[in-house]
Amino acid sequence: MLKLDEIKAPITLQLDLFEHKFKDAMRSSVPLLDRITHYIVKRKGKQIRPMFVFFSAGLCGGINEATHRGAALIELLHTATLVHDDVVDDSYERRGFFSVNALWKNKVAVLVGDFLLAKGLSLSIDNNDFTMLNIVSDAMQQMAEGELLQIEKARRMDIDEAIYFEVIRQKTASLIASCCACGAASACSDDKLIATMNKMGEKIGMAFQIKDDLFDFGTDDVGKPLGIDIKEKKLTLPLIYALQQTKKAEKRYVINLVKNHNEDKDKIAEVISFVRSSGGMRYATDRMLGFQQEAFDILNNFPESEYRTGLEQLIRFTTERKK
Repeated sequence: MLKLDEIKAPITLQLDLFEHKFKDAMRSSVPLLDRITHYIVKRKGKQIRPMFVFFSAGLCGGINEATHRGAALIELLHTATLVHDDVVDDSYERRGFFSVNALWKNKVAVLVGDFLLAKGLSLSIDNNDFTMLNIVSDAMQQMAEGELLQIEKARRMDIDEAIYFEVIRQKTASLIASCCACGAASACSDDKLIATMNKMGEKIGMAFQIKDDLFDFGTDDVGKPLGIDIKEKKLTLPLIYALQQTKKAEKRYVINLVKNHNEDKDKIAEVISFVRSSGGMRYATDRMLGFQQEAFDILNNFPESEYRTGLEQLIRFTTERKK
């Protein structure tokens, strides 16, 4: 599998330029805020979202200034949700670094998230990027609804496949869909093409989340604690499928383990073993590859180019990554 640095080669210069523009977009005259945003930028992730924006723009007409603003808008609003999520989840670590709330407490973290949201809105309004703002605002709304739907269903432990797919479509796929749609919108004004890119991004996002959920039942060190979804009482596709294949008594037993014994390492190991032996991993992998193929089917309608190749490689990375 290609490494991300190899995949991003055609847009490396654009991504380097984007980093500078993104730093500028986060600047503040308040010293405390400036110090915190500098800390956030310093511990940035893999740049997968900006890569989707830039490759999509290249595919749909060409990378320009609006593309950089679209990528910055998504990163600002997404970063805001991560800062708020850490407060909600009472989490003190993200990507191996202390979270903002761990270092500066919840009140400051919430205000920082609000600042980033406002920065993203201002960036779009000041440049009349209303189409991109509409795309990303819709994604943010879906992300919030998906999170709340998952919380509601987790309390009752009644998530079936249809609900699971709706949750991940809203929580994860909507954001990657907005990356691809924003890239297209920055390069063209063809509503049909923008909608097509949005649909492709949604398929990629579905595959991406299923891959993430598979890590919970795997054997490799992926930087995410094994069984963390079980501890949080999240019913993901491998477990949902496994529960569908078993008898009522065993189903009740496993659900009881997830619901009432999710802090017990031995019980978590028992659930993981149950999922593996019931074909849950294999089934989820097949569904993941199905969504990946749907994304390829859309992408293959475009003429060959370095941007199409880059997107194809990035899509493969989402399902073949080790963490």
